[in-house]
Amino acid sequence: MYIKSIVLDGFKSYGQRTEIHGFDREFNAITGLNGTGKSNILDSICFVLGISNLSQVRAGNLQDLIYRSGQAGVTKATVSITFDNRNSQQSPPGFEDYEEITISRQVAMGGKNKYLLNGSVVQNKRIQDLFCSVQLNVNNPHFLIMQGRITKVLNMKPPEVSFYYA
Repeated sequence: MYIKSIVLDGFKSYGQRTEIHGFDREFNAITGLNGTGKSNILDSICFVLGISNLSQVRAGNLQDLIYRSGQAGVTKATVSITFDNRNSQQSPPGFEDYEEITISRQVAMGGKNKYLLNGSVVQNKRIQDLFCSVQLNVNNPHFLIMQGRITKVLNMKPPEVSFYYA
């Protein structure tokens, strides 16, 4: 299971619907000039995966994730990620017959928050369970290495890395 496409609509610096596709199954890099929204793409992935610590996505509350905090007439932020799921041996249990899995998360002004799994509204726990079934836990404190911390990790010796990720 790997990311096939991401659609951002009203999320942080993406006021208009933006689709990102063409992901490689092995390795991807997001590059660009300062201020072009690179970090917001990573934030959007964490948002859909159900991150609970909003400081990890540089927000104080869910409304901060809406384009210009709703001041520009945008009243909700939606992010959808479509995963290529053709390798049934790596599929979450119960999804072996699905070639794609689409997970969406939406937050509206006032903090209303909902998740969709293949178009059906589900609870956050359902999304967390799906990702945990493929060994992905976005709320693990070491899931995301924030800007400025990568140098520390790169300079660690093997015993330090083992301790850091234990």
